[in-house]
Amino acid sequence: MEIQPLHTKIDKTIQTFLGFIVLESTDGFPRNDSNLYCVAQNGEIVWRAEKPDANTLFSRVRFNEDGDTLSAYTIGGHACELDLRTGKLISHTSIK
Repeated sequence: MEIQPLHTKIDKTIQTFLGFIVLESTDGFPRNDSNLYCVAQNGEIVWRAEKPDANTLFSRVRFNEDGDTLSAYTIGGHACELDLRTGKLISHTSIK
């Protein structure tokens, strides 16, 4: 399946049972949107990741071994844990 980016270019994809987790480049991505999202096999967006701060974007993401969560980092200095099924923040901390 070829995934088309929403605004910039795709930096990383992770295939899961839900579809593909997509991380788009922060360069030129609108700050009022989330550059980390899940795309179903049919191409529809399942969720957009909740951000710990409205003015930040995600810079890295990885699938956790538990199979239910993602670890992500933002350009604003946050380390986040996200629910894989919903994209909602489970926890976050500032790493500045």
